[in-house]
Amino acid sequence: MSQKETGEIVNRVQRSGVVTIDFEEWYPQNERNLVDLKPWLWQEMVLKEKDFREAVEQHNWEQYQDQYVAINCSVDAIIPTWAYMLIADALEPFAAFIFVGTPNEMEKAVFRKVIDKKLIPEEYEDKRIVIKGCSKYPISPDAYALVTAKLKPFAKTIMFGEPCSTVPIYRKRKSY
Repeated sequence: MSQKETGEIVNRVQRSGVVTIDFEEWYPQNERNLVDLKPWLWQEMVLKEKDFREAVEQHNWEQYQDQYVAINCSVDAIIPTWAYMLIADALEPFAAFIFVGTPNEMEKAVFRKVIDKKLIPEEYEDKRIVIKGCSKYPISPDAYALVTAKLKPFAKTIMFGEPCSTVPIYRKRKSY
């Protein structure tokens, strides 16, 4: 009996053998936060070591428990390297991830780390892959490019979008 005769609904996408990578499933749920050094600068321009050390000592670092924290300065000032080291030292017992840079740069770094941990390219050997395009999270183009580069040596095809509507990215050439 055919599908038409039985009235059975068949999921053709599932039957096609396409594997979907959904970054939403990989996205770390940890809260993101920023430590801006601007308020700890004298006249928002100069870092004075004694004042800075006092500010670091008095700051409530526990508020960053299990968070991903970017350390940055929102004004154009010369910040000595040791200042970032002091902040990282204070954050270390609490923060889940510490990054020096902007929140956007941190998101890229976080997702690179996630991809390195979760993606095992060999598991996608000769597979047809769709990298899901829609997400409620801020996934940077950097993540899509990284996954594509890591999967290309293994995948049969790589597509972007949804299984029902994709943009072809890569197709392995047939070897005879």
